[in-house]
Amino acid sequence: MERRQRGVSAGLLLLLYQISQVGLQNIPSVTLGVLVLNIFLFLNPLRPLTEVCLSVNEAVHRKNWQRLLLAPFHHADDWHLYYNMISMLWKGIMLERKLKSIWFAYIIAVFSVLIGIVYMVLEVLLVIILDDPSYEMNCCVGFSGVLFALKVLNNHYNPGRVSSAFGLPISSKYACWVELVAIHLISPGTSFAGHLSGILVGLMYTMGPLKKIMQTCAAGISFFTEPDRPRDYYSGYYGYYPDYQYRPPRSYFDYTGGLTEEEQLERAVLNSLNERGFGGRTHNNEQRPYGFWFPPENSEEDMRRQRLRRFDR
Repeated sequence: MERRQRGVSAGLLLLLYQISQVGLQNIPSVTLGVLVLNIFLFLNPLRPLTEVCLSVNEAVHRKNWQRLLLAPFHHADDWHLYYNMISMLWKGIMLERKLKSIWFAYIIAVFSVLIGIVYMVLEVLLVIILDDPSYEMNCCVGFSGVLFALKVLNNHYNPGRVSSAFGLPISSKYACWVELVAIHLISPGTSFAGHLSGILVGLMYTMGPLKKIMQTCAAGISFFTEPDRPRDYYSGYYGYYPDYQYRPPRSYFDYTGGLTEEEQLERAVLNSLNERGFGGRTHNNEQRPYGFWFPPENSEEDMRRQRLRRFDR
């Protein structure tokens, strides 16, 4: 794979124009970060394409595992970058608002590595099935695999939509498969296994165990929010509330008047009897408030008699 010419070009200028039309303030943080990272690495690649592209021969046989991290964020030319980042712009806006930024960043990180692993597994299977060692040498770069996985997620969270392919209406459920075939009919040089691996990882998340595995791995990290749930809900971890503020314990003296439990019970019974007609009306024929109330102050003689009756029980 030869390194294409870098620098400001038509595809990059058109991409920057499209981003400006959307407005930076309208692009969620993680989506914007992915766009910036890919543009930066296009203008300032860490290594030549031949040293970052992912293949079975380089990653497995030569142990260059860092290519799993580098390959998704490098692009062959400006138009490769343009089409991928425009797709990322719209998918990112929809999915990041749905899943929240931290979980969306987690998905991008996991998918970027996992899609590379699935890609190499597919290439090894092709070597075994077709008995053709050349598949081990196929080297790919670009964010396309992650975008196919995000397309599966987007169709999963927004079901019932209809896409257009070659002028024909296609259900969103099958759109990624139609797009997979269409891209390779139009551009035969693209990596079929790389795009297919993205679809498979997306299905592993929406229909397989990947989502539960990711939730389990993130369960011990407090700043992760559970996907598909607004942030102001109960977080799912016992005892943790996002907007909880400590308040000092209430003083119950204001509610009990300093009475003991026995005195409170006695007062409640008397109040109940009074409300049922045994003195339940005041001198101006107004109903006393329901529940717990304090009668008018008694004389010292009345208080002495009450104490004597209590000791006589």
